This record gives sequence, structure tokens and C-alpha cells, in this order.
Amino acid sequence: MFEKNTPSMRMALSALVFAFAAGGASVVSAQEAAAPSAPPQGWFKTCSKQEEADVCVVQNQVLAQNGQLITAVGLISLEGKVNRKILQVTVPTARLIPPGVSMQIDGGKAQKIDYAVCLPDRCTAEIPLTDAMVASLKKGGEVVFTSINVRRAPNPIKISLEGFTGAFDGEAITQNQAEERQRLLQEQMQKKAEESRKALEKAQDAAKQGQ
Repeated sequence: MFEKNTPSMRMALSALVFAFAAGGASVVSAQEAAAPSAPPQGWFKTCSKQEEADVCVVQNQVLAQNGQLITAVGLISLEGKVNRKILQVTVPTARLIPPGVSMQIDGGKAQKIDYAVCLPDRCTAEIPLTDAMVASLKKGGEVVFTSINVRRAPNPIKISLEGFTGAFDGEAITQNQAEERQRLLQEQMQKKAEESRKALEKAQDAAKQGQ
């Protein structure tokens, strides 16, 4: 494992703060998990001031049924003393480093994204964000990010690109909206996890009675 510690890296990483589960839980997208009263889910943009730069992040998350995030993607723009545009993909730890993370839009040619930093709970890959890359994402229907775990098994994660253009070109949500969005999402995930637990207990009770 390794880590770069440049100022732009520190700012970019602090723009994407997530919790992860490395287990094999089934996943849902944030869009699928939205409660009826929740604000728009899926792709969204946040902007903040960090050190001497303005940082905007267009991002999406994929979560396990227990509410823990297992993959996140962020298109990060830093403007100010540091000017940089990057695409970051964050996955659970216990990944093979050399393969990196591959990005494939609508089944097209896969693009490799090398890991930039691995922490105890997650690994983040990054690549310079180009206009051509943004254009492909805007035109696409879905993007698949694939990492390789320590068992050498690929872990592809599919994310819909519906709503990407609106989030990228539109206004950023406020900090309060972002916090409320996350709170509602966590509540919905906890509800799904509880429903799954009760269904499993019911199935186990039925199996015992049938013996």
C-alpha cells in the first residue's frame, strides 16, 4: 500500500469522505434507494472552499444493503492557487494494486485508472479529467467501474448515467441539502437491512418447523 501527500491530493481526498464495507453484500444505487420524500438521488454536485482553492465535486455512490458505501465516483474540479481536474474512484480495500480500476462506458473500450492512495478502509484511483471524458459520460447510458480483489476476482460496479449531465452543468446543492440527503439515504438503507433481517429470520423459522 502507498500514499501520495500532495496538497491537491489532500484537498481532493477530503472532498470525498465515505464509509465502506468490504464484504460481499448485494448493492443498490443511491437512486434505487431513495425514499419518496428524499431529495434527488444519484448524481449530485457539491462545492466548498478548501485551503486556497474552490472545490466542486460531481459524485455518485453505490451502497450495500446495510447502508455502507462500497464504491464512489467523483469528478473533482479545483480552482484557485491549485487548478486541477481529476476523476476519482474509491473502492474497498483488499484490492490488487497493479490492475487499478477500469472504467467502461456503454460497453466501450475500458480505460485504466491507477490507484493513487490506499488507506486501511479504502483505495482511491484517479486520472486527469478531460473534456472528452466528460462528453462521453454525458452521452452515455451507464458506466462500469471494475476493481480486482485479493482473490483475483473482478468486482464490476454499474452506475447509471441518468442525471449526470444535469448534475454536472447545474447548480451545486447546499451543505444542508447534502447532509439531509445523506440522512434520508441512511434511514432508507437501515430500513432495507431490517426488512432483509426479518425475512431471513422468517425463512429460518419456517425451515425449522418443516424439519
